[in-house]
Amino acid sequence: MKRYFITGIGTDVGKTVASAIVVEALKADYWKPVQAGDLGNTDTMKVKGLVSSVQSQFHKEAYRFTQPMSPHAAAAVDGVQIDTKKLILPETSNTLIIEGAGGLMAPLKKNFLVIDLIQQLKAEVILVSRNYLGSINHTLLSADALKNRRIPVAGIVFNGAPTPSSEEYILNSTGYKCLLRIGEENTIDQTTVKRYASLLALK
Repeated sequence: MKRYFITGIGTDVGKTVASAIVVEALKADYWKPVQAGDLGNTDTMKVKGLVSSVQSQFHKEAYRFTQPMSPHAAAAVDGVQIDTKKLILPETSNTLIIEGAGGLMAPLKKNFLVIDLIQQLKAEVILVSRNYLGSINHTLLSADALKNRRIPVAGIVFNGAPTPSSEEYILNSTGYKCLLRIGEENTIDQTTVKRYASLLALK
């Protein structure tokens, strides 16, 4: 079973849309280990609504918290402590796309970060970078953290208005492959996701 962990250089950089595109392109399964807040419209629900593939399965979250906060804080509000032993891969023979919460250094509990979960799950990373002032710094810091942990990286997805100078600098500095560029879209729906899935350089 091939598994990719989709993480970002921060919060709200486009991990969920990128996840839907990769799920569609690979006809893969999807799993969000920890959902914090927005329980009426979870990331799993969003991805499921954007994916056309009938082969894809959407696996239940290990933890669902009521508040849109860092997972460790959301868990505390709900009177729960995340047990990392319960963060185990769902049973599937299909390719699995795992979507993280926040960035690499987002804490799940004391002394356990998202990057630790990636290592625990032995997943290959797809890094989502959104083009904004400061994104070079955030992307290179994320890349450095992954390199220091010797975590394999399949490549990078750029999201937002094209910024060629920033993207070129990031690619040259990291040596990462650009898997996809997602532009600014007025509407994100199944048609949009299918279009980008056909462009994904990960087959």
